[in-house]
Amino acid sequence: MPQQLHTDRVYEEELQQLRAKILEMGGLVEKQIGDAMTSLVARDSALAREVITRDHTVNYLDVAVDESCTRLLALHQPAGRDLRLIMTSLKVTTDLERVGDMAQNICERALELNEEPPLKPYVDLPRMADWARSMLRESLDAFVREDTELALQVCQRDDFIDGLTAEIFREMLAFMTQDPQAVSRATRLLFIAKYLERIADHATNIAEMVIYMVKGKSIRHISPPPASV
Repeated sequence: MPQQLHTDRVYEEELQQLRAKILEMGGLVEKQIGDAMTSLVARDSALAREVITRDHTVNYLDVAVDESCTRLLALHQPAGRDLRLIMTSLKVTTDLERVGDMAQNICERALELNEEPPLKPYVDLPRMADWARSMLRESLDAFVREDTELALQVCQRDDFIDGLTAEIFREMLAFMTQDPQAVSRATRLLFIAKYLERIADHATNIAEMVIYMVKGKSIRHISPPPASV
C-alpha cells in the first residue's frame, strides 16, 4: 500500500475513534444524569455514592479525548472541516465533563435530602431531567450525524427548561415562606433545578458547536436562536 494511502486511512480511523470516544463519554454522562435522579426520587443513597465514584471515569474519558485531539493536531495538521471537527470535539468533551459534575452535584444534594423527610413528591424535577437528557442525547446525535437541523431544534428547546426552573423557584419560595423548617430542603431542591438547567445549557452549547462545525457559522449569544442556519 502506498505510504500516503496508509497515512490517510490511519487518519480517518483516528477521526472515527475520536467520535466513538465522545459517544462513549456522552452515553456515560447521560446514564449519570438518570442514575442521579433515581437516587433522588427513590431515596437511594447507595446509588448516589456510586454515581459520585463513577465521575472519575467521566474525567478519564475527558482526558483521553483531549489526548486524541492533541495527537491529531500534531501529527496531521488538519485544516478546514477536519480542523473544526477536532476543535469542536475538545469543546464538546468540556461540556460533557461539566454535565458529569452536575450529576455528581445532584447526588450530593440527594444524599443530604435523604437524611430528612421528603418535602413533596418529585414531579417537575424528573420531568426537567428527562427533558435535559433528551436535549443532551439529541445534541450528540446531531454531532455524529452532522445534522444542523437537529442541533438547531435543541437550541430552540432551551426556553422550556428555563420556564420549568422558574416554576420550581416559585414553588420552593412558597414552601420556605410557609414553613421555616422547609428552608434547607427547598434550597437543596432549588440547587438541583439549577444543576438541571445547567445541563440543558451544556446540551445547547454542544448543539451550537455542531452548527459551527458543519456550517462554519456561529450562533452563540443569538437570542432567540435563528429559525434556520
